[in-house]
Amino acid sequence: MQDRFAVIGMGQFGFRVAKQLTSKGAEVLAIDRDIDRVELIKDEVTYAVALDSTDIKALGSQNLQEMDAVLVAIGENIEGLLLTTVLLLELNVKRIVARAMSSQQRIILEKLGVQEILSPEDEVGVMVAEMLINPTMKAFFQLPDDFEIAEIQAPRKVIGKTLDEIDLKEHYGLQLITIKRLYEEYESERKFMAEHLVQKINRDTIIETSDMLVVLGKSFQVQKFIELNS
Repeated sequence: MQDRFAVIGMGQFGFRVAKQLTSKGAEVLAIDRDIDRVELIKDEVTYAVALDSTDIKALGSQNLQEMDAVLVAIGENIEGLLLTTVLLLELNVKRIVARAMSSQQRIILEKLGVQEILSPEDEVGVMVAEMLINPTMKAFFQLPDDFEIAEIQAPRKVIGKTLDEIDLKEHYGLQLITIKRLYEEYESERKFMAEHLVQKINRDTIIETSDMLVVLGKSFQVQKFIELNS
């Protein structure tokens, strides 16, 4: 089934993310209260609508709860950002990603219960689009010739298997760069989990549930590996 997303706010950031999601084959609904911005994006996405996202009736008419995710990319208008986010929560949208322009905005969004918050340093439209489409991808770096480096949560179907059994190169065309893993640590008798690189990786290394695999490969090869979660 085709991925479905809504992007609210067609500033430079929202515009880029909406276009990139569309280029990845997703169905994208672009929303902005400014009709001129909607006109600019309408030919780049599946649907484009001019409406006030702080109006519950207008927002509710778009069936946003059926989307895989809704990105709130409203810029400097903090009132619009927060009210829109509250309304999305009321509409039971299953995945809300909000953009915070300041630490204060981030704190408020966290208090509202938003789990995924972007900061200005995250504003690379390509990366955000990849992370929206693939929630198990935690980092992404585009390289020439359609290669990319991706940090991926270990797919369920490889957990408990050795690297020899998985054979990333043979089955997926991927090169494993490293593995990040959670380890128990203690400080002042307090136990906590800390992330470290696996120091000794060989063909007998067993993939654990918490592992993040950093791999290099073509975009379609990375996608094929991610799809092991489905």
